[in-house]
Amino acid sequence: MSLAEVETIARRTHAGQVDKAGRPYAEHLAAVADGVRSRRGSTEQIAAAWLHDAVEDDALSPEWLAAAALPETTKVIIAAVTKRAGEPAEEYAARILATPGALLVKEADLAHNADPRRLAALDAETGARLTAKYARMRALLHLDPPAAPAAPAVPGDAGGAKLPA
Repeated sequence: MSLAEVETIARRTHAGQVDKAGRPYAEHLAAVADGVRSRRGSTEQIAAAWLHDAVEDDALSPEWLAAAALPETTKVIIAAVTKRAGEPAEEYAARILATPGALLVKEADLAHNADPRRLAALDAETGARLTAKYARMRALLHLDPPAAPAAPAVPGDAGGAKLPA
């Protein structure tokens, strides 16, 4: 299946669906696919980006995915980024980290979900809740660089202040 065919299926599958801000859901799918492409993702990862929410949203069944004329890599990535009901975030993140190619798709998904312009279109409570949710997932996936360590203390240095003799 070509990327154009995958895009057509994704757009058709999510037709009529809107995101939390009321925007057509296909905009999110296109943004995630573009995010994967801009991060130099493979064709298989771009296809997974187009379909990353299809099974999770019950738009396509796991059986459809298993039988689809897609590379196995794409199917495995889609399965990895599909959240399961009641699944702890730590288990979800671990599955993504353990699946080659899945982290890049999830990174692009989180980047679009956490876009300040998208969050600004939501009520303050929802925006704050989602911001915290996305930040937690980024941390579990080790996507945020660790904070810079404090400079080691230098004996006798008091930040430029003179020490008493």
